[in-house]
Amino acid sequence: MSINTDVLALAGTWIGTPYRHQGAMKGVGCDCLGLIRGIWRELYGAEPEAVPAYAPDWAERAGEERLIEAAERHFEAVLSIEQSRPGDLVLFRFRPHLAAKHAGILALLPAEHDQADKDGSGYAGGRQGYGPGLAAFPKPDGHRANAAASKVVPNAFIHAYEQSAVTMSALVPGWRRKIAGLYRFPERI
Repeated sequence: MSINTDVLALAGTWIGTPYRHQGAMKGVGCDCLGLIRGIWRELYGAEPEAVPAYAPDWAERAGEERLIEAAERHFEAVLSIEQSRPGDLVLFRFRPHLAAKHAGILALLPAEHDQADKDGSGYAGGRQGYGPGLAAFPKPDGHRANAAASKVVPNAFIHAYEQSAVTMSALVPGWRRKIAGLYRFPERI
C-alpha cells in the first residue's frame, strides 16, 4: 500500500470532528492545520516540529509563508494538480497577495456525490461538504479498490471547515484557483 492510501484512509476517519481553532484531536476538535498534524502523528508517531500558538488571522498579519515553508521542509512537492493523487496535501491562498492559510487532503468524491454536483458549485444535496462515512475511503486492509493509487485527478478535499467540522468538499474551480501548493507525505521519516 502507498502512503497516499494510508493518508486518505486516516483523513476519512477525521470527518465529523468539530472545528476547534488550534485543535488537533480526532473526534474532539481541530482546525485545518490540526487535521494535518493529527494525520502526521497517526502515521509517524510524533509531529516533525513544534507549532507555535497562532491567531485565526495569523496569515494576514504575519506576511510570511509559514504553511508553505513548513510543507517544503517536511513533504515532497507535487508539481501540478494533474500529477497529484488522493491523499496529497493541498494548501490554499485565499487572495493572491496573502499567505497560504488553509490546508486539506485531496480526495475523490463518491460517485453519487460527483453526479449530484453536475453544476460544479460544490453543493450537492443542499449543503457544502460531504460526510460519506468510512465506506467511501480505501481501507488499509485492502478490501476496497486503491483509490489513492489511481491515475484519476482528485476532485475533492477533506478539510476542517470553520464553524462546522472536518468535511469533504468538492474541488470546484473556485477552490482550484486558490491552490498555493501540493505536497506528498513522505513514505517514511
